[in-house]
Amino acid sequence: MRQSELFTKTRKEAPKDEVAKNAKLLIRAGFVHKEMAGVYSYLPLGLRVLKKINNIIRREMDAIGGQELFLTALQDKSVWEKTNRWDDSVVDNWFKTKLKNGSELGLGFTHEEPLTKLMKEHISSFRDLPAYPYQIQTKFRNEIRAKSGIMRGREFLMKDLYSFSKDENEHNSFYEKAKGAYGKIFASVGLGDMTYITFASGGSFSKYSHEFQTICEAGEDIIFVSEEKKIAVNKEVYDDKTLEDLGLKKEELKEEKAIEVGNIFSLGTRFSEAFNLDYTDENGEKNPVVMGSYGIGPGRLMGAIVEIFSDEKGIVWPESVAPFGVHLLRLGGDSEVMSQADGVYADLQNAGMEVLYDDREGASAGEKFADSDLIGIPWRVVASAKTAAAGKLELKNRKTGEVKMADKKELLEEIANY
Repeated sequence: MRQSELFTKTRKEAPKDEVAKNAKLLIRAGFVHKEMAGVYSYLPLGLRVLKKINNIIRREMDAIGGQELFLTALQDKSVWEKTNRWDDSVVDNWFKTKLKNGSELGLGFTHEEPLTKLMKEHISSFRDLPAYPYQIQTKFRNEIRAKSGIMRGREFLMKDLYSFSKDENEHNSFYEKAKGAYGKIFASVGLGDMTYITFASGGSFSKYSHEFQTICEAGEDIIFVSEEKKIAVNKEVYDDKTLEDLGLKKEELKEEKAIEVGNIFSLGTRFSEAFNLDYTDENGEKNPVVMGSYGIGPGRLMGAIVEIFSDEKGIVWPESVAPFGVHLLRLGGDSEVMSQADGVYADLQNAGMEVLYDDREGASAGEKFADSDLIGIPWRVVASAKTAAAGKLELKNRKTGEVKMADKKELLEEIANY
């Protein structure tokens, strides 16, 4: 993409009412637009990042047997009344609306109920199980607080997978696979070393659920980390009984602030019983389906990445989710510089690399350097009068700050082999 054709612009300042670092940087760099508190639009650069995160998630969900679908956001009141979750005293973050005929509807904040109802049409025998449908779909939650940028939204994307199993053993087997898949997702986006499986409340479904918490000062949760066992305990269940269950000692644990980037939990048969989702086993007997739920917010994950991978100049994207792999800056407009820049632009693309080419005529060298640091693409390549005369290009690694001169061949090898 040529930056001269990119309609979005960088900004020197973020909106004054924005307090979260992730939103400040993403707005200034032209990745997102703030519509209102907790509601953000994804602009072209931001959408490229979001799609890459989604595709990493899809890859790992597909690898453990997930099948993608897309459910409706508009929800039928009667479906939710079967589990008593339509009641505002039970679920206090509904967005509700009405049709012209007065029928009341809700905007989905999760999808256990409608998917369980849907699966009644597809599950009747043990031969139909297990099943692992998932979606990446917009959710709506009427949050009281929406001050953490794209990490806590009122409208946001959620990857929610639901497992449907014959019994606890089959469920537990998949649950462990999901744990592993989540670990691969967080490793792929650069958060693996700082993300811990965290024991949290299981609510009415199980003794514990499992959160995936990423250590970060901007986090809203307090967790207690065991570096030795690579697990953590959420403050909400941090007591002597939990530590005894997990074989942990208080003196071994370190208190940290963290961002919850994912969660998985067992649902048992609560929803299948509410909707009479049964299957007939090999002996002809009916049994309720055992369920589980597995969530990741791609936008929340994107916000966490920015909170962690940024510096005083801007964002520092991990290569796996960066909007482009290379940011090519053309400094000056004489024929030799243009020829060198256009040539390396073609060479990088021919080598299969995604390139943002800053070919803007009106921007100064200082503006281009500042914008490049703010946008945070992993590699910066500079073509200028100096590089054209030397027959080389300037290459900078955004993460390490290392700068070197390289010819085209060296440049391509350096980027490809990093």
